[in-house]
Formats: sequence, structure tokens, C-alpha cells
Amino acid sequence: MLYLFSLMPVVLAILLYIIPYVRVIKSMALFCQLGLTASSVYIFFLSKSEEIVTNIGDYESVLGITLRSDTLSSVFVALTSFLFLVVVIYGFNDNYGRFYWFFMFIWQGLLNGLFLSSDLFNMFVFIEVATIIVSVLMMYKRDNRSMYDGMVYLMINTVAVQFYLFGIGYIYKLTGVLDIDAAMKIMKQMDPATFYLPFALIMTAISLKCALVPLFGWLPKAHGTASAPTAVSALLSGLHIKCAIYLFIRFQIFFEMIDLSVFFIAIGIITGFVGFIMALSQSDIKLILAYHTISQIGIIMLALNIPDAYSRTGGVYHIINHAMFKSALFLCAGIINEVYGTRDIYQIRGVLKRLPLVGGATIMAILGITGAPLFNGSISKYFIVSGAGAFVSAMIILINLGTIISFIKYSTILFGGKKQSINREEIDVFRQMAVLILGIICFFGGIFGEQFIHFLFNIDVGVDAAGYFEKILLFAISVAVGYVVFRYYVKKSLILKKIGSFSQNFRGMCASLGVFFVLVLIALRVLL
Repeated sequence: MLYLFSLMPVVLAILLYIIPYVRVIKSMALFCQLGLTASSVYIFFLSKSEEIVTNIGDYESVLGITLRSDTLSSVFVALTSFLFLVVVIYGFNDNYGRFYWFFMFIWQGLLNGLFLSSDLFNMFVFIEVATIIVSVLMMYKRDNRSMYDGMVYLMINTVAVQFYLFGIGYIYKLTGVLDIDAAMKIMKQMDPATFYLPFALIMTAISLKCALVPLFGWLPKAHGTASAPTAVSALLSGLHIKCAIYLFIRFQIFFEMIDLSVFFIAIGIITGFVGFIMALSQSDIKLILAYHTISQIGIIMLALNIPDAYSRTGGVYHIINHAMFKSALFLCAGIINEVYGTRDIYQIRGVLKRLPLVGGATIMAILGITGAPLFNGSISKYFIVSGAGAFVSAMIILINLGTIISFIKYSTILFGGKKQSINREEIDVFRQMAVLILGIICFFGGIFGEQFIHFLFNIDVGVDAAGYFEKILLFAISVAVGYVVFRYYVKKSLILKKIGSFSQNFRGMCASLGVFFVLVLIALRVLL
């Protein structure tokens, strides 16, 4: 049964490619995606009570291909189906042909397969083929810039995944199996030092796909490339990068005898700071959002390594929240770019007047990502901080301050501007519907945050009224400080302009991979 979540999108992709009528393709894509989303919700409810296991070919789990749907994987499958439904709605009136829809549905099937797979090699296959599909979608319009960015993305991810392949090859040599559960049982009986090398290899590959410092150079090229379809950029930032986070969570459990949480907390903090500093230095709205993906991934990585149940729960919930507000921001940015004909933040003004629904969705997404009270980011960040120590909490507060400053800058596109007549043809109803859905979820994800966490993960959490009031005061102070810093420093800073021109080439990315691998090996020797 579970294999259908990987197989059906592929079958639908082939059917959509065969059908010659574009309008039929779009209607069929929407109808089928609604069915896939409903099915994923059904599997989610089943998985809440009991893990679902499918052995393909009736082989034993060690020999055959085993798919598992537990609480975590079912949430990710449902998230995937929902976000693809949103982008199908968003692109319903676009001029993209059958090639576009073919690759989009193939991509969805690969992501579902990755989330459900319990075989180390099958994970490699799913994520590697998905990388190729994403590269093709990035280069869809075939202009020079997107071709270059797409090839860089493909090559550096291909290099990184070789680290993963060597790592699982080493595990297979030591254990004789590739099934995660079977390998874990064998590994528990062996010396943990035996697995230092495969751990370093696998975590280096995953860390590049997470875009951790210093392995983030590919992300702004991929997420911010000028001519990639907007929906592709939104899914890359809102969903695809979560594949790496998902793998990190799985391998945390897999390598439970190896604890490098201190190392990854440090990397998460540095990543958070680098992300918002680079975002502050940009003038391209798409690049601002791309670099903030790096910053938010830093917070998530930090949270997943704090030894506290509330913080980890907050980190996982922040993955869901980030998918919502970052997808909304990218989709809104795509509409704004098309209406204004530019992505320069200094040339866009009056979005709220010209595109009120898009402006409203942008505001709700901004309030979500900055952790404003009553919005989804505030709840996840509240739980992350609640279990962190004083130093880590201070770092999270500073990273969030940087996020607030950056989005004060970003929000200048919403106001001002001359009064303009609105061309009704430039405002697509389906697009506005899609971004409004995501914006509203950002609000309800905060209002009903505790209920959402219980519903998604079967975990009971509680928000302390006094603690949350303290967070509201802290947010208000951060906004005030952020505005002062933006007005009297950011707008005039020559240093930020120089930082904004930084771009890592392919050789630099490869060198960073080697450096990170060595750092992980050193950390293993020093910290364990």
C-alpha cells in the first residue's frame, strides 16, 4: 500500500506527459493532487496509532525493500502532498506545459519514497534522482543563468552524495545489511569508534544538503536563481531541503551511540548568524528569502541537538512552520516580481495597495518567520528556547533579532509608492488563493500551536502564560531595536554591500566539503 505514494505520482506524471491538451493536464493535475493529499492524510491517521510496514516482494525486511510509515514519516508525506497541492493551485493558470507537470509529479513521488524508505541504499537512489529532477526544473527556461545555477547545484550535490554512498558502503561492510533497523541491532553490539568514519561521511553529505556553514554556497544559486519557476523555488526552500533535515533526524537515531550534539549546536548557531547577515546584505527579494532559509535551518539544527524534549519538539514543529511561511513568501515574491517586473527591493513599493491579498499573505508569513506573537513561528521558537540553556537561548534571540531586522527591510516593499491603477489581468485568482491559504495557516499554526503539535506528533505540550508574555515583551523590544539598527546602520552600511557580493564557486564548495569532513572527524576524536 505504501509504495503507491511513490508509484502513483510517477504514473500520473507519465499520463500528464502523454495527454496533449494543456487545460486537461492542469485539471487532471489538480484533481489527482487532491486525491494524493487525501490519501496522505488517511495514512497519517493510520500511522498515529500503529506503524505501517510494507514489504515489497514478500521478502524478509533485511533482503527486500521495506517501506515504513510512522508518525514522523507520515507527517512529512502529508506535508509533501499538501505543498504540492498548493503549488498546483498556484500554477493552474500558468503557461507551463506537460514537461513541467511531468517533472513536478516525478519529484513528488521521489520525495515520498525517501520519507517512507527504511533502506540506506534506496534513500541514496531517491535523493540522487530527486537532485537530477530539481536540476532540470531549475533549468526549465534554459537561459544562461539558470543553466549555470542548475549545473552547479547538480554537480555539488552529486559530489556530496558520494560521501553518503561511501558511508553506507562502509556500514554494509561492517554489518552485512542495509536495512536501518537490522543494521542498528548489529551496531549496538560493536564498538562505537568503528563507525566514526561512516558517520563523518554520511553527516558531511547530509550537512551540505542542509546548507550548514560552510556548505551553504550552492543554496542561494539554487533557491534564488532568476528564471526558475516560482513554484520550484518555493518547494526547494519550503520542502526539498527538509529531506536533508529528515535524514539528519533518522541518522541521529541510527547513530545513537555517537553523540555530536555540541558540535552541531555550534554549527547551527554559526549557520543562523551567517544566514541573516547574508540576507541583510542582499537587494534581490528572492536572495533575501534564500539566505533566510539558511538562517532558519541553523535554528532547526540547533533545536534538534538540544537534549530536551520540548526543544526537539519545537524544532520539528519549526520544520512544518518553516515550510508554510517560506513557501508563502517565495510564492508571493513570484507574484510581486511578475507584477512589478523587478526583484530589486529598492524598486518595489506599495504592494499592499496594488496587491492587497498578496500583501496580506506576505505580512502573515513575515510575522510567522520573525516569531511574532500568535503566529506559528512564535510557538515553535518558544518551545525551542524553553529547553535551551542561557547561552543557547541568547544566541537564538540574537538570530531572531537579525531575522526581524532583515524583514523590516523586506517589508518596505509593502508600503509607500504612487497610487497606481490595477490591471485585473495581472492578479490571478488561483495564485492569490494559494498564498492566502499558506498565510492563514501561519496564523492558525500559532493560535492553535499546542493542539497542532498534539495532533501531528501525539505529544502533549503546554505554553506557560507568564513565559509567553515574557516572549511578547522580548519580541516588542527586538522590533524596536531592529528598527533602530535598520534605519541607522543597515541602510548606510558599506560593509554589508561588500558582504552581499560574496559568491562561492564550485571549487570552493568542494573544498568546503573536505574541510567539514575533517572537522567532523576531529570533533569525533575530541568530544567522544
